[in-house]
Amino acid sequence: MYIQRNLEAIIIKYLKAPEIIAIVGPRQAGKTTLIQHLFKKLDKAISLSFDDLDVLTLFEKDINAFISTYIKGNKYLFIDEFQQARNGGKILKYIHDSQKIKIIISGSSVADLTIRALKYLVGRILIFELYTFDFAEFLRAKDANYLKVYQEYKNKINFWQDKKIDISAIIHKKLLNHYQEYLLFGGYPRVVIEEDKESKKRILKNIYNTFFLREVKDILGLIDDYKLNNLIKGLSLQIANLIEYNELSRLSGYSYLSLKKYLNFLEKTYICRLVRPFYKNKRTEVVKNPKIFFLDTGLRNIIADDFRSLDARTDKGMLLENGLASQFIKQDKKINFWRDKKKNEIDFIMDLGNNKIIAVESKSYLKNNHLVVAEKFQKKYSNIDLYFSYTDIDSKIKDRKRIYPVYLY
Repeated sequence: MYIQRNLEAIIIKYLKAPEIIAIVGPRQAGKTTLIQHLFKKLDKAISLSFDDLDVLTLFEKDINAFISTYIKGNKYLFIDEFQQARNGGKILKYIHDSQKIKIIISGSSVADLTIRALKYLVGRILIFELYTFDFAEFLRAKDANYLKVYQEYKNKINFWQDKKIDISAIIHKKLLNHYQEYLLFGGYPRVVIEEDKESKKRILKNIYNTFFLREVKDILGLIDDYKLNNLIKGLSLQIANLIEYNELSRLSGYSYLSLKKYLNFLEKTYICRLVRPFYKNKRTEVVKNPKIFFLDTGLRNIIADDFRSLDARTDKGMLLENGLASQFIKQDKKINFWRDKKKNEIDFIMDLGNNKIIAVESKSYLKNNHLVVAEKFQKKYSNIDLYFSYTDIDSKIKDRKRIYPVYLY
């Protein structure tokens, strides 16, 4: 079953451009499905996978025979699992420069493409990232009727204008229930379409195990991968918090320099993302330590072994903040956080472009005193509009401008 992806329209737009298109992202996020869907729409197109050793061998050992067999007479060449080719970038450059064919490749991580392709393809390649489902794609798979409702409300939000959005209690409850499932089990397509909760957990566990079998073994060649597992486990318990390097070093057994290396690896393989501080005054504001977020909250929850409902969780606020971070990343938003040395904090500072920066503060239950505390940030940065997200809100708050349910971001 194909669920329409937000990226599809963007890829179609660039099919007539001369550059190679590369689609990268986490394993089992739907890259192969998207490629096959696009392939079926096009005439004179051929789709290959480098999981097929015969195809891969011909590509690597006899490029002219590969061209004669697969390229001549076609307008589009799709190659899945491109990272399997050891000298793929150099060979692909030759095909791109010598043949009149549009090339679309996929790979499971930026690390793979960087090592094996990008250095040869500068100026010849456009890279697009396909993440696990965002909340709109989740609704498209789960509840098409409420997707329409969701999109109607989301389209009303304009961060260049102050707007109040009225959502009925019934609609809010329904969308919040969907969002809770999305937060708990994440957006991997196979997980989303599975109805049984225990089956969802098994699929997530398998995805995590596959990450160790493929990315960790293939790219890093790690023998002591238990250290990396301990590191990821430690990170899952630090979401939405400043990274504690000493604690992570103690848990994993890695030195500080090794920690930095493997954190970079986890970013490039779409497990985690480091979000860095926003500051103007080094003397009074945090400037170094980043926060850690998982790109998929379902994967985070299987690692932390915690699938309790939101209301039963001690980490509810952190999970909601991680959910927002994940949404912003999937929307290609540039995000930071703000914190001063008195521990006053705003969860997200987001650069929207065109000289527009906004701040977003995440609260599970929004109360009047939260608005007052946030004024400390506004005094320092009066030019940055401050917004709030919530799952529940105090009825005493009458002015709802810049205050939206968490799922609408």
